[in-house]
Parts: sequence; structure tokens; C-alpha cells
Amino acid sequence: MSGSIRAAAIALYDRFTHEGMDRRAFMAELTRIAGSAAAASALLGAIAADPAAAAIVADDDKRIRARRMRWPVAGGRTMKGYQVEPAHSAGPLPSVLVVHENRGLNAHIEDVARRLGLAGYRAVAADFLSPIGGTPADEDAARDAIGKLDLAASVADAVATLGMLRTLPGGNGKAGAVGFCWGGGMVNRIAVAAGPALDAGAPFYGPAPDPSEAGKVKAAMLLHYAGLDERVNKTGLPWAKALQEAGVKVESHVYEGVNHAFHNDTSAERYNEAAAKLAWQRTVDFFAANLR
Repeated sequence: MSGSIRAAAIALYDRFTHEGMDRRAFMAELTRIAGSAAAASALLGAIAADPAAAAIVADDDKRIRARRMRWPVAGGRTMKGYQVEPAHSAGPLPSVLVVHENRGLNAHIEDVARRLGLAGYRAVAADFLSPIGGTPADEDAARDAIGKLDLAASVADAVATLGMLRTLPGGNGKAGAVGFCWGGGMVNRIAVAAGPALDAGAPFYGPAPDPSEAGKVKAAMLLHYAGLDERVNKTGLPWAKALQEAGVKVESHVYEGVNHAFHNDTSAERYNEAAAKLAWQRTVDFFAANLR
């Protein structure tokens, strides 16, 4: 497969998953790019996330403890999620809210939470589709549901969740957030809304708020962007500059030559191992510096 076909297919998939493109029109255009229906199907399988992909940290890893949980949030709503922490800890734990992509709380995001648990954090991957019944198994249905959420209500739910995390028994009173894609955009918006209730935020390729909101951010921020992700970067890079000008403790990285969702190891065509590992190590180091 040529690089131009791959790039065109990834750009098309980004339009489909983030701009509400009709599936029938998407498949027709993907077939044109790939040259046949069979080639389009194979290409889509490589670009889209694979729900059966192997986890980096197994769900039965004895070094961690994991459980399903529920907690009250804003407006009388209840949030569901997946909590992970080290099986053994020498002291109080910092907490990290993990915010999913626009496919909802799935196996990949639960794996990310386990990675944080293994790194010594209490991680809670929240299902932001909880108010409407939770994440469906079908990814298209999940994306449709995400698009119908009341964003202000979701941000309020996240701020309430941070309050819960800061007061959990066995915690050190500090809370961070990490999110990917839709979740990266949410981490930026949470940082604006939460003020000092968020100690550290690490959005991965998340669309950004208006730069005028930067002065409301009190958390330390670590921003990750994909060099080929023009859609996100046109808001993300001005956001990084505005945070710096507002005096926020901010670090921003652009990973050249990689695509949106480069951290998601379940997508063969978009995942970039070197960039993903570097971004993750920077994130773990960032949380260590700001949450410990």
C-alpha cells in the first residue's frame, strides 16, 4: 500500500469519526481510494481500533487491583467506571481520571488505566456515557451517543469526579487527568472548569477551548500533539501558546510524522510505537512531578 493511499484513508477515517460523515458515503470514498471493496475492508480493519487487540497490562495482573464502581456526580446523575490501583502501596496514592476517546469506555481505555495502576496511581476510567445507559458495544453507536452528550454536563460530571478522587480513603488528596482524542479535549475543558481541583492534566491530541479561557487553568499541563493532525493542531497549538502566556505551568510536544491517535496501540495503521512510548513516559514523569 502506497503512503499516499494510507494517508488519504487515515484522513478520510478522521472525517468519518470526528465530523459526522455518513458511513455509506465513507465506505464509498474508502473503496475509491483503496481500489476495491475488498481492499477497502482490509484498509479499514488496519485503521480502525481492534477491540480484540491484546492488552499491554492483563486484566488479571497480580500487581494491581481492579474493580467496577459507581459514584454520584452533578445533577443527581450517577457515573460508572473502572478503578485500578497497585496491589500493594507504601503510602497514600495520587489519583488520575482517565477520559476515553469518542468510542466510550472500552477495553483499550481500561488497559490504559491498568498501566497507570502499575505505575503507582489510583486510576479511574470513567464512562461519560453513563447518564444515557453506558458505552454500547457498537463503536458507531458510541460515537453517535458521544455527539449527543451535553458537553457542559459532562464537564460538570468530571469536576465532581475529581472531587470524589481527592477524598477517597488512602489517597494523597491530589488528582490529575489524562485523556485521548475526545477525552483530550475534555481534559482541556476540565482544566478550565476545575480550577485548583485539578493538579495536573495531560491531554493527548485533544481539541482545545478558546485561548481566552487559558487564564482559568490552575493545573500543570502536558500537551501531546500529532504532527500530521491538522484538525486538532489548529486549535491545540494556539491553546498551548495561550497557556504559556497566561503563566500556566505548561509543556507541549508535537510528535512529527505521526497521526491522530498515535498512542492507541489497537489501531495498526495509526499507532506509532516510538511516539507512543515517549509520550507515555513523559506523562508518567509529569504526574510523578505534580501529583506525588
